[in-house]
Amino acid sequence: MVIRQTSLRGIANKAAVQKTYRFRSLARLLTVDFLLFNWGSINKKAASGIDNVSAREYEENLQENIENLVDCLKGNRYKAKLVQRHYIPKANGKMRPLGIPAIDDKVLQTGVKAILEAIYEQDFLPCSYGYRPHRGAKDAIKDLYQELSRGKYNYIVEADIKGYFDNIDHTHLLNMLALRIDDKRFLGLIRKWLKAGILDIDGQIIHPETGTPQGGIVSPVLANVYLHYALDLWFESVVKPHCRGAAYLCRYADDFICAFQFESDAKTFYRELGQRLGQLNLQLAEDKTRTIKFSRFQGKEKTYFEFLGFEFRWGKSRAGKTTLKTRTGKKKLRSSIKDFAKWCKENRHKKVSIIFKEVNSKLRGYYNYYGVSGNSESLNTYFYYAKCNLFKWLNRRSQRRSYNWQGFNELIKYLRLEKPRIIVKPTQLVLCF
Repeated sequence: MVIRQTSLRGIANKAAVQKTYRFRSLARLLTVDFLLFNWGSINKKAASGIDNVSAREYEENLQENIENLVDCLKGNRYKAKLVQRHYIPKANGKMRPLGIPAIDDKVLQTGVKAILEAIYEQDFLPCSYGYRPHRGAKDAIKDLYQELSRGKYNYIVEADIKGYFDNIDHTHLLNMLALRIDDKRFLGLIRKWLKAGILDIDGQIIHPETGTPQGGIVSPVLANVYLHYALDLWFESVVKPHCRGAAYLCRYADDFICAFQFESDAKTFYRELGQRLGQLNLQLAEDKTRTIKFSRFQGKEKTYFEFLGFEFRWGKSRAGKTTLKTRTGKKKLRSSIKDFAKWCKENRHKKVSIIFKEVNSKLRGYYNYYGVSGNSESLNTYFYYAKCNLFKWLNRRSQRRSYNWQGFNELIKYLRLEKPRIIVKPTQLVLCF
């Protein structure tokens, strides 16, 4: 344990101090003790890969299994297994492909992820929030709100990268990693995972030329490294110095918002962004990329943009002052209501007490994320439709109707259905949100 912590701390310290240092002998850190320590971060409930071995089954002989894995790694006998593909529905009706690695690959990827984070957490810029330790979507929303509220920004560039995770160029990514890593065995491991075949649901084996599978443990940090060099550093070292006024970037994974003081800067960035991404074999989704005027001084013209499920717009406070307001995005609200209705339908067979317990957990999670000052109307809308769907599907547990509205409202009081509440208060909003 101590060796593991000391090694990563030493890597992190050196990465912070020596910004051009290339790390060697990283593969030797993938020892039995190191992988055993990182076993705790693996999701034990996650779906199994092509080997059909669950984390619980693997854990029954954990020491022996990891010893065999490390022995194969040291003897150059390790081969990445095929990635099992699954599909999950997206809000727009399309399906999102996920790649589930085999359990041995998950174990190794967990160790590699810890090493990569020790290096790149010292390099990643403050504008990056996605898939990073101690940073998340709510931090991105808070900082974006504060920056737009206090800054001199009048124009917003909304951008979306078309099929980002599927189009990451392997050669460019490995060259980026080589700027910090001088260990062929370590980079070879990452190359094996990038090139691992994908077993689709129809039995077809796909050999990817680009991309890193969503669902892989190491994929998020690799995706962050790619956009760190492709976007974050470019924006900081090239775009901002050439702007006439203030410029700001906020990125969560492949979703990002850019704010500019002057329209000319926004238009120049919009034009050059496509060229920059094109150099790295990425492409903007034209239908989701636009430049809008977004200023507290824009008068009657009402514009808004959405980011990470929130809608940002300028409005009037109760005191009549112009203020930045946030609320749940319309698409996200509809999607959340639809998902809740689907859950009620699929879980209506459970005991009523268990249903309410799980519903309250879902409601608390929703309020914890969207419960910000000024968003009461959206919270109440979600709660209203949640009650309606719960009432509907509890009455379809059998051929007989179980509740009328009076009885259902008594049930809600008895089982204490979580009501909407603001988590971030107005005073906190001014200070930190």
